[in-house]
Amino acid sequence: MSKIILAIDDDKFIHLIIEETLKDFCKVIHASNGEEGIRSAVKNNPDIILLDVEMPGMNGYEVCELLKRDSSTSDIPVMFLSGKGALSERVKGYNSGGNDYIVKPFEVEELQARIDVLYKYRKNSDSLKGDIEQAQTTAEIAMTDSGDMGRVMRYVGQTYHTHNLKALTEYFMEFFTPLNLHVVVVYRYLGESKIFSNQGAVCPLEQELFERCVDGERFIDFGARTIINYPNVSILIKNMPLSDAALYGRYKDLFPHILEATNAKVQAMEVNDLVLEQANEITDTFALVDRTLRNQIEALYKHTELSVKQVDALYNNLTNTISNLGLETEQEAYVLNSIENTVRELEKNLDINNAIRTAFDDVLDYMAHIMEQRASLLERLTKEQVNSVANEITSQIDVELF
Repeated sequence: MSKIILAIDDDKFIHLIIEETLKDFCKVIHASNGEEGIRSAVKNNPDIILLDVEMPGMNGYEVCELLKRDSSTSDIPVMFLSGKGALSERVKGYNSGGNDYIVKPFEVEELQARIDVLYKYRKNSDSLKGDIEQAQTTAEIAMTDSGDMGRVMRYVGQTYHTHNLKALTEYFMEFFTPLNLHVVVVYRYLGESKIFSNQGAVCPLEQELFERCVDGERFIDFGARTIINYPNVSILIKNMPLSDAALYGRYKDLFPHILEATNAKVQAMEVNDLVLEQANEITDTFALVDRTLRNQIEALYKHTELSVKQVDALYNNLTNTISNLGLETEQEAYVLNSIENTVRELEKNLDINNAIRTAFDDVLDYMAHIMEQRASLLERLTKEQVNSVANEITSQIDVELF
């Protein structure tokens, strides 16, 4: 079944561009103003809405707000089309409920790519919604509110037993469930950004806001939304209680505690992963050195042994044939003595090489013992991580502070 796209724009030329761009892989429905667009959205239930910002009558932000208030259209992703690309304009679009933002004039490939992303986003949101509702119900039953700081301490205790972002995120989102807050968290981990939401999929505009605000202030407030930044973790809260000043202030005081603990845990996980990676690299290096030394020593010994055999064969052959060379007795004795002395020196070298080989064998055996110990240690550490995840403390254990 092909995708249905609703384009709301007062510019006929933009409609032509959209139609030409998307006609091969989706059905496009057109509306020339906000009122017509809202009616069409309710009637046709499109997969994605392309919404112009500047239109006569209602502007795009107002139209988007009305669409998001209507339960029949609130889940439809909205991509704003605008000639303005400033961050303030994008924030307006996000505050009104938009999911993505593209600046006109746009490239055909960019529009197609963004529509594909939004389409996958909606499908993921639909499939995850049921799972999220079930998870929230389970978390609400499992957790009881024994005081804000008590829950923070419980969360800190839970993080001691986590060794991956998935488990950490489960506890992190569990903390916010009783507060009925819509939360998006991004971890900056080993040079990459990992983003999660307790509402399912994360829309492109949310990801872009994180990227633009990562170097901003500790608190960034815009409307009912608040971003809190730490070096390795940032959080976006999408429904701060603006109507309750006391609760709003309480949350602003509380959330840095959990963010500080999370930031420290992410940093510790990074260090642990890097140490394990380095340990594996050292083990591999030891193995390479071991193989190289063994091969070189064996080759050296065999080469010296072969040289002794060759010179010894030469001596024996010359002993049998020297009488036919017409040399005087003294000359024969001189030649044979020279070769015999050479053979004896080579045999001494072979004995020395054999002693060196034995000494190196002891060193290599010790290196092999160290490698076995390191491999055993790494295996034990890995098993401990797996076992600790399997036996993580549950959220049933409360810490009561007040």
